[in-house]
Amino acid sequence: MNLKILGSIAIVAGTAIGAGMLALPLATAALGVIPALVLLIGVWAISAYTSLLMLEINLRSGVGDNVHAITGKTLGKKGQIIQGASFLSLLFALTAAYLTGGSSLLVLRFETMFDIALDNQLAVLVFTLALGSIAALGVGWVDKLSRLLFTLMVALLVLVVGFLLPEVDSATIAADAVQKASGNAWMAAIPVVFTSFGFHVCIATLVRYLDGDAVNLRKVLLIGSTIPLVCYILWLLVTLGTVGGDTIEGFGGALPKLIGALQDIAAQPLVGKCVSVFADLALITSFLGVTMSLFDFLAELTRAKTGMAGRLQTWLITFVPPVLCALYVPEGFVAVLGFAAIPLVFMIIFLPIAMAMKQRSEGAEGYQVRGGNLALGLVGVAGLAIIAAQLYVAL
Repeated sequence: MNLKILGSIAIVAGTAIGAGMLALPLATAALGVIPALVLLIGVWAISAYTSLLMLEINLRSGVGDNVHAITGKTLGKKGQIIQGASFLSLLFALTAAYLTGGSSLLVLRFETMFDIALDNQLAVLVFTLALGSIAALGVGWVDKLSRLLFTLMVALLVLVVGFLLPEVDSATIAADAVQKASGNAWMAAIPVVFTSFGFHVCIATLVRYLDGDAVNLRKVLLIGSTIPLVCYILWLLVTLGTVGGDTIEGFGGALPKLIGALQDIAAQPLVGKCVSVFADLALITSFLGVTMSLFDFLAELTRAKTGMAGRLQTWLITFVPPVLCALYVPEGFVAVLGFAAIPLVFMIIFLPIAMAMKQRSEGAEGYQVRGGNLALGLVGVAGLAIIAAQLYVAL
């Protein structure tokens, strides 16, 4: 397995893990560990299938096409408008969520390390300027950096889980499975869990990056999506199983409170620092993957020039909307991730199903994911259920 494949796997896994790793305990606290694990596995299966479906569509359309161009070829202008609106809504929502989460962690770092009370709005701007500029450097740079950061993140995850896993109370986990798992808890958790596997935004870029190699791309997507599943399972065990679902539910979606509680349980200063750095890396790797995809899509959409002026223009379009959201909705980390589920359903379920059916009906040759029309129908029903859950929570 060469370095480009490893880097691509890191981009897929890292793009998913940042959202899920940090938001899942906050979103599933009212659900309980065992129901949350069942939901994780079900959503992973849907996400893995839809990623292969999008790979099929990309390869049959032509290597080098972005999602916007592929949709135009298969579904025409109307489909392109729906896809563009869904894609931009999703990526802007995810970027805004990461800016709110990243800025809150930055405020915590300044407070604990330097005893400085950093203003949250200033933290948003600092985080954006410091890390957002990397998106303009291109996929090659994001690949190299993601590979390094993802390796460090996994190493820290192993260390943190190794220290916290013995503290997990199996009796509490079993009791939660009986006492919790209400209908409202399921409805609230489903959209966030679904969004936590939203790595699909980088598929078109990776198809181009790996020159349309179907075998390796399939391997990248399956391995890259399975890594988050394993990490999420371990993470939920050491968060809900140690801090406790009731305690986390009382945090009101505040990410720094969750990190602080885990540091208290770890007791040892070194492990506490590992928890802190791990949270930072999880968010940063996801932020890099999402902003890379958003920057790449907007550059293609606006036909921006490749020079400094063109990249600056694309950068401003990429970051100004989510920065405004992060500035004026500072506590919206979990809420914005839940909202992102609706455009994500259109982007990775409804539109790919329509495009795949169109391509298959026209007898297009090339890679095709297994399952036929039955699999397409089942995934479509799942998409409707996810949207219904988010609308139920919103109303």
